[in-house]
Amino acid sequence: MSRHSKWSTIKRHKGIADQKRGNLFTKLANAITIAARHGQSIPEMNFKLRMAMDKARAANMPKDNIARAIARAKGAEGQDLEQIHYEVISPGGVGVVVTVTTDNRSRALNALKMTLKDFGASLAGPHAVLWQFAHKGHVLLAPPPTAEARESLELAAIDAGADTIEEGDGVIAITTDPHALEAVKAAMEAAGGAVQDAGLGLVPTVTVPLADAALTEKLDRLVAALEDLDEVDEVVTNAA
Repeated sequence: MSRHSKWSTIKRHKGIADQKRGNLFTKLANAITIAARHGQSIPEMNFKLRMAMDKARAANMPKDNIARAIARAKGAEGQDLEQIHYEVISPGGVGVVVTVTTDNRSRALNALKMTLKDFGASLAGPHAVLWQFAHKGHVLLAPPPTAEARESLELAAIDAGADTIEEGDGVIAITTDPHALEAVKAAMEAAGGAVQDAGLGLVPTVTVPLADAALTEKLDRLVAALEDLDEVDEVVTNAA
């Protein structure tokens, strides 16, 4: 599968996490606050919050930081946070969706515009790009050691409600309806699968081939620069 498959951004983001720990903790705290604000602040009653906390713990985020992020959801500061999808057209006609969590929309937009300008990319109008993506759950697994083990995991995933199962980029990637994510993740863990990541996000349904290596490199650098912005949570492209 290509560098810009629907799983490459997830894997790449995990790979750079340790390089920018302060920046990462801010993003993880924002994800916890948003999850707690839109549901129960008790993890056992809020699957999205549990996933956000699991990612924070995996990054060795201190317990006090996690507790403060949950508490912030019920305070005035947490109410100012909003999550926004910005739609972008990059060189080569590839669609990019940048998910931002911010308490200052103007600041976030200005930082985004400056980065896009450096790479010849531009903001698109509402739904010009988003229609090419679907909101899905995903579970990423390390490939099992045998064909029999893989078949067992696939059957368990299908029984739990998985939509698609693919292998590439060194992982088995499962997509689900958002409401089936919790059941599929639990089924994979019960079946002995090595779950590397699970979450909700955008998955491309329409892809755009890149014409040459130069455009691929430019898109790589654009994605990296966008991910480096403090308030950017996720960058997804539909490059083939």
